[in-house]
Amino acid sequence: MENIKEYLKAERNQEWRAELRKSMKAKERTGRERNDMLERDPNVRNKNIDEVNLGLTEELALADARRCIDCANPTCITGCPVGINIPKFIKKIETGDYLGAAVVLKETNALPAVCGRVCPQEKQCENNCFYTISLKKPAVAIGNLERFAADYERNSGQMAIPEVAAPNGIKVGVIGSGPAGLSAAGDLCKLGYDVTVFEALHEIGGVLKYGIPEFRLPNEIVDVEIEVMRKMGIKFKTNFLVGRTATIDELKEQGYEAFFVGSGAGLPRFMNIPGENYNGILSSNEYLTRVNLMNAANPDFDTPVLKGKNVAVIGGGNTAMDSVRTAKRLGAERSVIVYRRSLVEMPARVEEVKHAQEEGIEFMNLHNPVEYFADENGRVNKMRIQKMELGEPDASGRRRPIVIPNSEFDIEVDTVVVSVGVSPNPLIPASLPNLKMTDWGTIVVDQDTMQSSIPELFAGGDIVRGGATVILAMGDGRKAAAGMHKYIQEKINK
Repeated sequence: MENIKEYLKAERNQEWRAELRKSMKAKERTGRERNDMLERDPNVRNKNIDEVNLGLTEELALADARRCIDCANPTCITGCPVGINIPKFIKKIETGDYLGAAVVLKETNALPAVCGRVCPQEKQCENNCFYTISLKKPAVAIGNLERFAADYERNSGQMAIPEVAAPNGIKVGVIGSGPAGLSAAGDLCKLGYDVTVFEALHEIGGVLKYGIPEFRLPNEIVDVEIEVMRKMGIKFKTNFLVGRTATIDELKEQGYEAFFVGSGAGLPRFMNIPGENYNGILSSNEYLTRVNLMNAANPDFDTPVLKGKNVAVIGGGNTAMDSVRTAKRLGAERSVIVYRRSLVEMPARVEEVKHAQEEGIEFMNLHNPVEYFADENGRVNKMRIQKMELGEPDASGRRRPIVIPNSEFDIEVDTVVVSVGVSPNPLIPASLPNLKMTDWGTIVVDQDTMQSSIPELFAGGDIVRGGATVILAMGDGRKAAAGMHKYIQEKINK
């Protein structure tokens, strides 16, 4: 068996190297100053779940690391929600100390290989890079370099385990194993706490597992990061629904002194338009969870998903891009994004939009669905769309979409994935009547400490923000861990 595994690994590496050579030749022709990651061929990758980005070669990583001028006032750090010492880890790469670079990343980031893949660096650290601010040139490829260092360490087999303080014997609970929960758990463990993470699903990782496809974030990457956390001493309990399996009060009776709630925003929103309950219309949450976490693409599994020929995804965020690109990989002949604003206002990462366009995804911008129709069996078969135009900016700063009168027309669809936002998971708040909530169902917290109206309860991520990026959720987790530490120590020292 081991020989077979090694053979398959070697074969996979040969394929990877072939992709790498092909992508490098294309890269050489562009002559760009910034060294971006290499990518798989669009017409090949849109038929499988292999990761699209191939990462940086050592040569490209060194070249881009040398671009960093080691600013006296590194504004890139202020743009990082988890406070990575970016110049320090990049200088480690520049000197060839790739393992040292990974160690620096882990000082503040519990999930460097994840963040190197899904963090919107172009809006955060790279947007604060000297090149961007002062020279109006492409930033140092900070995210790509983060991924390079993390991948190098994993492939070397020399995974560093972050230093942990001596155990203090104090039990704390983390509810939810998504990015916010994992970040909080990592920092609390480093401070010496006895940390248990409670996860409602059967696998650890939260949205990293169920919400992001393997072609963007392979599950094995998440698993390796979580294994490091296990080795730090963090305990994980799956299939554990806090509020049902055990209440907060019951966990307090078991000795837990404080809790971090990172239960996310798993409640899908719909548009409440006629026909929305027909078969074949589902939320992006359900669609991606079935495919990513329940092997729905495999007909031999018990949780299949509809594989339409004409698939429309409603929305313009990263989740919409993930859904429409997944539909393409499941064999859809036509995969189309329907978004009520223009491409400029689309909130998805520029890279994700680019990848979708390369893979043959159709974009119907400035369009919005108003009604669905079904066949005699109740399966959606047609969608009525109206055209839109842009007016003045709204509260979000984006230009408001305005309906063009008498512009409706119909298109054929047999599957519709609605990706127009999510609402916070209501289970924890429902079990805590004294917990102060907003009108939008999010937990009210102190923005400096992430402490809720219940003193021993802290929260962050989507349950507070209503919807956020992985790295913003992780920043909340770090801030909450510091707040919990302060609260517990003050309580002990009274």
